[in-house]
Amino acid sequence: MKQLTKAEEEIMQILWELKEANVAGIIDSMSEPKPAYNTVSTIVRILENKGFVDHKKAGKGYIYFPLVEKETYSNQSMKQLVNNYFNGSFKSMVSFFMKKNDLSTQELEAILKEIDKKDS
Repeated sequence: MKQLTKAEEEIMQILWELKEANVAGIIDSMSEPKPAYNTVSTIVRILENKGFVDHKKAGKGYIYFPLVEKETYSNQSMKQLVNNYFNGSFKSMVSFFMKKNDLSTQELEAILKEIDKKDS
């Protein structure tokens, strides 16, 4: 699966939330300053070429919808992060975030409970 740019990921986040939208609807959901219509339209076409988005005809325009689920992309992105920055070690990643982000004991316990659920 291809990696998304920040702009592509922003549009995907909106499409995952809305389920489907035309370019104007995507822009309406974006924060200020809003990008130009042509910019968003171009990014959506790039997402189509990458296989993340498809469209259906609606009047004179198109309605876009995600082909890749958010969870699928999140899992792939996390694996790539662990592999690229922590030599494939989830333990190293957690240790890093504990040291750099002042992870509380309660947050660590919650993570451990989630790991225990997965192992069960």
